[in-house]
This record gives sequence, C-alpha cells and structure tokens, in this order.
Amino acid sequence: MQAVVRGALDDLKARDITEIDVRGKSSVTDLMVIASGTSSRHVKSIADEVVRKAKQAGLPPLGVEGQREAEWVLVDLGDVVVHVMLPRVRDFYGLERLWGVGDAEDSEADAGMLVG
Repeated sequence: MQAVVRGALDDLKARDITEIDVRGKSSVTDLMVIASGTSSRHVKSIADEVVRKAKQAGLPPLGVEGQREAEWVLVDLGDVVVHVMLPRVRDFYGLERLWGVGDAEDSEADAGMLVG
C-alpha cells in the first residue's frame, strides 16, 4: 500500500512528502504519510488520486475526511493513513513535530532505564 500511496502522491506532484512509521506508538495505523498541496483544489486532487489508486489496488479506503474544505484531507487506508494538507495548515498542526517529540522522549526514557 505504501508504494501505491507514494505513486499517487508523485503522480500529482504532492510536495514535502514525509512518511512516519508509528508501529508500536499507535494502535490506529502503522504508517502516516503527510504531504502538501499548493491550493485547496490541489489538495483535493491529490487525495482523490490516492483514493483512486487504492481502489485500483483492491484496497478501498476505510474513510475519507475533509474533502469539502480541502485544507486537510485525511485518507484512512487501514495500515496507512494519508494526510494531504495546505502548507499553512500543516505548519499550524505540526504532525511531524508531534510524533518527533514522542521519539525524543522515548529515547531519553530508554537511556535513563539503561543507566539507572
């Protein structure tokens, strides 16, 4: 599924694609993919392409949210959740920072456990 998503994002020239492996950190999904579009129309088109390619691969989405406003569209593919966002929305919510903070805390906690 990861390759299908990546292909759809590349086909429609999504920007700043980030993949975050959240296995062991989230029971909701294994991989979060975050990408930006240049306008609401671009965001919607990218998300629509992800949905189309997933259906072609025989894996229809479990859900799609945010298509009306198309500032942040979430496509839930089960093991992969795709977030397509306008840059200003992406900066505001900072999903990469949110998951990055957990990594830093986990590393510090692990280091403390090994030393202590």
